[in-house]
Amino acid sequence: MNRKMTHGIKQIFFYLFVIVFVGIIILPFLWQFLTSIKPMSEISAIPAKWIPSEINIQYYFNVFEKHPFGRYLMNSFIVAVCTTVLGLLVGASAAYALARLRFKGKKILLMAILSISMFPAIATLSPIYLLLKQFNLLNTYPGLIIPYITFALPLAIWLLTNFFSQLPKGFEEAASIDGCSRAGIFFKIMLPLIKPAIFSVALIVFINAWNEYIYALTFMTNDLMRTVPVGIAMFPSNYEMPWGDMAAGSVIVTVPLIILVLIFQKKIIAGLTTGGVKE
Repeated sequence: MNRKMTHGIKQIFFYLFVIVFVGIIILPFLWQFLTSIKPMSEISAIPAKWIPSEINIQYYFNVFEKHPFGRYLMNSFIVAVCTTVLGLLVGASAAYALARLRFKGKKILLMAILSISMFPAIATLSPIYLLLKQFNLLNTYPGLIIPYITFALPLAIWLLTNFFSQLPKGFEEAASIDGCSRAGIFFKIMLPLIKPAIFSVALIVFINAWNEYIYALTFMTNDLMRTVPVGIAMFPSNYEMPWGDMAAGSVIVTVPLIILVLIFQKKIIAGLTTGGVKE
């Protein structure tokens, strides 16, 4: 009886912890969504009102009517997709080489690659800006994609190297005997075997590129080349703080990411928990 009671109490505390934890995570997005449908008089009301007295969707129209928000979305999509595709292509190739080649200092090289991502963005801002200015890449898509790939590669290489290392070499040997080229082995055999890891890394890289702010703010000074985070940050003017418009823009930007996670959640979990194919 005591064991059952103890087990029941533990379960109650566990579920309470889960509810509180999930609530803390969801609370900011929920507040943004409620703000995006409140009348203006209730947004700045004191004390704050959680439930709006009436539904107001005008802010969602304002986002597209007052600002080139569609262009911001397109810019963010192009930059994030190109960063993800190129980053995965280069990262997977480098990870495969590091997993299969034997040489001294491999672990040191992997640590050096990972350490690149530890540099704060503000520390690399000035040198990257000067390089982009010298090559006339400011206010261009490559001007954002190249720096984004640079910081996406360490994570991609580190994670994918671990997956490639755990794949049996028998697959490659059998394919080589059948006359498959090294490139064919990589693209037709090895990449499909680590598909869960590819999905996980791709989603992480895409979200990071989609949400990045400081580089986009510095390198994209032309309003038509700005990405969504910078575009939303530029909504306020000297005379107005459009909380409703900013909240609506934040909701529009966040919903696609939530949908992506929900669609690919099984593959993401598999990619983060599976270590590859076992012999």
